[in-house]
Amino acid sequence: MLEVQQVSSFYGPIQALRDVSLEVDAGEAVGVLGPNGAGKSTLLRSISGLVKPRRGHIRYQGHEISHYPPHTIVKLGIVHVPEGRRIFTQMTVLENLLLGAYTVEDRREVADHLDLVFSLFPDLAEKKGQMGGELSGGQQQMLAIGRALMGRPSLLLLDEPSLGLSPIMVEQLGNAITTIRHDVGASVLLVEQNAGLALELTSRIYVMQTGKVTLSRPTDEISPEELRHAYLGHAAARRGP
Repeated sequence: MLEVQQVSSFYGPIQALRDVSLEVDAGEAVGVLGPNGAGKSTLLRSISGLVKPRRGHIRYQGHEISHYPPHTIVKLGIVHVPEGRRIFTQMTVLENLLLGAYTVEDRREVADHLDLVFSLFPDLAEKKGQMGGELSGGQQQMLAIGRALMGRPSLLLLDEPSLGLSPIMVEQLGNAITTIRHDVGASVLLVEQNAGLALELTSRIYVMQTGKVTLSRPTDEISPEELRHAYLGHAAARRGP
């Protein structure tokens, strides 16, 4: 479904990604782990068209998309939920959600998408007339994901969705992501620093450090020691905490 091949991306003269490759199959959830500054967010921004790779290829359903503008990539079915939620705080919950359906022309289809979002996140149905800024942090994250689902994506890019959430909200988030995969049928590329959550929700894991992939493995084959080495490097892992 998605193939990232030897992608290098830059911010001016600063190289943020170094020959990164990964794949996401249809219906699959794939996790990307790594410390701050590893290039995880840049990877998602490169896929969604917000950063143009200088080298390499990004293919989606067999088509090269690495130089498509973001709105074209959204229309293809890739929707990016960035870190920090970025909802419109001075708009209502319902208005935020309807903005996510700007590519959907059929009103009945929009209504169906709303029903789906409200079934996934009942709190949003109860607060649909409230301003986004009045929601709790967890509810704002649900709103950001719900807004993304209004376009019925086939691939959902989630950037640090558990950041700043309580354990209860993290559990609810995990349940929602599982439902999105199995009931909605969307593939998920999940960027996280919460390794436990990523390991629980995904079938494969990529670990990044300083713009490179340092480990790629099926989730059930990764040991804690491998994760430690991939995050910290062999020398740091030998020194211990």
